[in-house]
Amino acid sequence: MRFDVHFYGTTPMGDPGAGAPEPADRRIGNDGVIEGYRNLEHWAGLCDRLGFDTMWLTEHHFQYEGYETTPNLILMGTYLAARTERLRFGQMFNVVPQWHPLRLAEDFAAADILTGGRMVFGVGRGTVPREAQNLGSVVASGDNDMAKDADRINREIFEEAMAIIQLAWSQERFSYAGKHFTFPVAGIPDRGRTVTELSLVPRPATSDVRIYQPVGSPATLEYVARQGFFGVFAMAPYPVIEQSWTRFAEVAAEAGRVLGPGEGRALQIPVHVGRTSGAALSSGKGPHDEFVKFLAPYGRFNRVAKGVPFDYRPTVEESRASGMMAIGSVGEVVEILGRWRELLSLEHLVLFPDLPGLSRAAMDDQLQLLAEEVIPQLA
Repeated sequence: MRFDVHFYGTTPMGDPGAGAPEPADRRIGNDGVIEGYRNLEHWAGLCDRLGFDTMWLTEHHFQYEGYETTPNLILMGTYLAARTERLRFGQMFNVVPQWHPLRLAEDFAAADILTGGRMVFGVGRGTVPREAQNLGSVVASGDNDMAKDADRINREIFEEAMAIIQLAWSQERFSYAGKHFTFPVAGIPDRGRTVTELSLVPRPATSDVRIYQPVGSPATLEYVARQGFFGVFAMAPYPVIEQSWTRFAEVAAEAGRVLGPGEGRALQIPVHVGRTSGAALSSGKGPHDEFVKFLAPYGRFNRVAKGVPFDYRPTVEESRASGMMAIGSVGEVVEILGRWRELLSLEHLVLFPDLPGLSRAAMDDQLQLLAEEVIPQLA
C-alpha cells in the first residue's frame, strides 16, 4: 500500500476555530507566506526521511487569507526535489483552465527531466471564481450566479487543454484545432515557410506520464475513468465514496481498462492523530473547525448527511463518524483508515495533516506519529 502526504501550503495561524474571524476577514502578510514556504521545505525533508512516497501540493492564487498559498506547484516541487533525496512531488492539482496548455506541458516536462522523474502530474478544473476569472478562465462555484454556464465552458477548456498536453507529450510533431484552442495559429511565417505543426521542447523523459484528477461529479468520473487517468476521491462519507469507487471501475472497464478492486484510484483524507483521543481532540478541534469554516462556502461538506444545506459545517464528531476525516488516537485513526482500506481495497492513500493553525513542531509530531505508529499498522 502506498502512503503519500498532502499539504495546502497554509501559513502560520494562531487562532483557528469555528468563531471569528471569518475567513474573508483574515489578512496574511508576505512574511507569513515566506514562513509557510520555509515550513514546507522543512516538512519535505522530514517526509523524505520518514519514508512517505509522494508529497502533494495544491494550486491556488490571490489567497490573502493564508489557507492555500502555492500558486506554481511545478516550480515548488522542483525546488523541493533538489533539497531531498527520494521523495516525489505531486500536483494536487494543476488548475488546467488557468494555464496555457503548452506552457503547462513544457514546464512539467522540464521538471520531470531535471528531477530525474520525481514529479507526479495532477490536474483539476478549479473551484474558485476569484482565481479563474482573473487568470483568463471561468469556473463553477456555489457562490457563482452563472455556475451552470461557467461549468460548461470550464469543462470544454479543460478537456481541450488535456488533449493538447497529451498530444504534445506523445508526438514529436503535432497540431490541434478545437473550439477554444488552435495550434499552431494559422499563417505564421518562419524563415520563408509557413508553420503547420509544432514540436514541444522538451517532452517528458518518460513516454507514459501518469495523470491524476479529482473525481467530484458523475460527469468527471466518466471522463477520468474513460481517459485512463487515476481518480482521486475525497471528502465524502463511506457509502458515497464506495459507490463512486465502484462506478469508476465499471466505467473504466467499459472503456477497455480493467481495474482490480483498488487499482487506478487513490483516497485523500484529512487526518489528525494524538497519543490519546482527548489529546487529538484538544489539539485538532480548532484546526478542524477552521478548515471546515473556510471550505464550507464552496459546498465541500454537504455530503456528510442527507438534507443538509449547501454550505453545511460538520462538527468534528460528524467528520469522524462519517469517515470524511480521521481524527483521534493512534488506534482510532488506524481503525478509520483500516475501514477505508477494507471497504475500497485501498492501494494508494493520501494523508492530509495540514489543518490550519498547526505549528511547525505540531506538524512534525503529526508526521512522525503517522509514519512511525499509524502506517506500520496499515502497511
